[in-house]
Amino acid sequence: MSKLFVLRRLLCPLLFLLVFQANAELPLWSKTGHRVVGEVAERYLNARTRRAVASLLNGESLAAVSNYADEIKADPKYRMFSPWHYVNIPEGKTYSDITPSPDGDLVSGIRYCVSVLKDEGSKREDRVFYLKMLIHLIADLHQPMHVGKLEDRGGNDIQLLWFGRGSNLHKLWDAEMINDYGMSYTELARSLPQLSRSERQAMQQGELLDWVEETRAVAARVYESAKVGDKLGYSYNYKNWHTVEEQLLKGGLRLAKVLNEIFS
Repeated sequence: MSKLFVLRRLLCPLLFLLVFQANAELPLWSKTGHRVVGEVAERYLNARTRRAVASLLNGESLAAVSNYADEIKADPKYRMFSPWHYVNIPEGKTYSDITPSPDGDLVSGIRYCVSVLKDEGSKREDRVFYLKMLIHLIADLHQPMHVGKLEDRGGNDIQLLWFGRGSNLHKLWDAEMINDYGMSYTELARSLPQLSRSERQAMQQGELLDWVEETRAVAARVYESAKVGDKLGYSYNYKNWHTVEEQLLKGGLRLAKVLNEIFS
């Protein structure tokens, strides 16, 4: 038996494991979903905010930088930010009732980003970094499974089939429904329901903890929509696509509201 053959036999399982681990944490809303939130938000920035954001991002759009917080996960020096992508709150309690994790969570992460951006003494490089993080985290807040249950890791342990492919409830809402819809982020952003001014303002009502509770209510419905072993496909997508659209719209409109409040 050649040394090359033995080496291949040893490396193949390792490579498989690395690929599996790399895909174990899929980006929220898929890259497409994050870009949709950024695209929607960009439409509703006021002139002053638009100038401030363009200056910090060197002219890049919100959509262009919307996946930055996922991309840096590959760098160990940014590992401390991983807990910022989700928050778990026990049933029957609110965020105000719990002691936040010392490692941070989605709520404390958003609050920190806002505090840095509001602080005129912050270094430019910090303002740029935390602006990119904020753009991503506001979108994360509106993906139901990112405020899911701790015991099933936000639906990751609820294994099911999606069009015959192995999946789980978190992955389904993170990426698969959006990716399988087959639109680019600009197409999907344009196809979202058109809202009146009063409807947009209604979606922007409240503040961070109100939005957390609202998304938790959506998450509760998502948990009721599927169970371990379910075989899901067109029917599930038909029944739930309006929720995906609504959450993307809310994410974009509320991101615009937060940025306008910071920079105006």
